[in-house]
Amino acid sequence: MKQAIKQVSPLEAHLGFWMRFVSNRVSEEFQAAVEECGVSVTEWVALRTLYDAADTNHRSLTEALGMTKGAVSKVIARLEQKGLVMRRGSESDARVLNVKLTRAGRKLVPRLAELADRNDARFFGHLPEAKQAELRELLEEMVRLHRLRKVPVR
Repeated sequence: MKQAIKQVSPLEAHLGFWMRFVSNRVSEEFQAAVEECGVSVTEWVALRTLYDAADTNHRSLTEALGMTKGAVSKVIARLEQKGLVMRRGSESDARVLNVKLTRAGRKLVPRLAELADRNDARFFGHLPEAKQAELRELLEEMVRLHRLRKVPVR
């Protein structure tokens, strides 16, 4: 008895294919833009996270970024070398290391956020606001449903 040949779906039939197609291009263009400002996308995410916090300890930043302690230490060290963050020990607990934006870091974040806004406008600006909101809601729902924790930093 001959076995029926199973039809193989084309790449274009997969939502994941289209998400990756768009995501790669959106990410590549944003990466090029932030690198012109002297930081990587990972460093941008760390800077933006620190921007909302008056003082953040290393552990909180590690949790917020969803990265290993060692990886976050390397990011902080690079940002410190660039004069964008500073580390100092906690006054209340010698085991805790606080991380804070420097004046230069605080000044850079709005510039980088503007690049992110422009990148979004370039790729999604043709969509009406309602469709953009719907797309964001669908993606956020997927993140919740699949319990995705790691912040996209690449």
